[in-house]
Amino acid sequence: MDAQTPPRRRAESEGAEAADPSGDRDGLDTAAMGARVRALRQRGGLSTADLALRAGVAAGLISQIERGLGNPSLRTLDRLRLALGVSLGALIEGEPAAGADPAFVRRRGARPHLTVGPFAVDKAILSPPATEGLRFLLITMPPGSRIDEMIREKGQKAGLVLRGAVRLAVAGCEAVLTEGDSFQFDADLPHVLVNDGPRPAEFVWIMAGPAYATPE
Repeated sequence: MDAQTPPRRRAESEGAEAADPSGDRDGLDTAAMGARVRALRQRGGLSTADLALRAGVAAGLISQIERGLGNPSLRTLDRLRLALGVSLGALIEGEPAAGADPAFVRRRGARPHLTVGPFAVDKAILSPPATEGLRFLLITMPPGSRIDEMIREKGQKAGLVLRGAVRLAVAGCEAVLTEGDSFQFDADLPHVLVNDGPRPAEFVWIMAGPAYATPE
């Protein structure tokens, strides 16, 4: 699914994200994040329906997220933070605690994790909370998994394979990348990632462009 998908269809697709009754996942307190989403929405004088319309997602999904039950994708969180006019860090982590590390630091033990999709792909956010214009993740793909609903947008995407192997297809051209291999391409080209191997594939995924800036 790309950025050109009509809002209604996008909302239906996002609404299909399953509720996660377990609540918290490693590195991401979904209950606290849900409370922040509700507070930001109310501070902006928005109803759930208003925010859903702005973000292009289903109102039911927002209700789940606010109750700490949703299992939102990074794409959904980006839509919400743009609609609310805040950074991704402010949405999922809130204000830094007193005496915390400088805003340009992300400690290994403080990485928010998102486990998304039917293949349970793990996306750990490596970018420090206050950074803008660029985002980088540590993605772990289980054997036999694929990511084929990548957002297409202005900017660049790049990465470095740390272990295992991943097959990357960009605009119809394919390459199998193994440990130590790197890549970079225009983010508005269609692209798919597949792990055909018997072991998990782990790679750094970098995204740069206007979509990762906080709205004025």
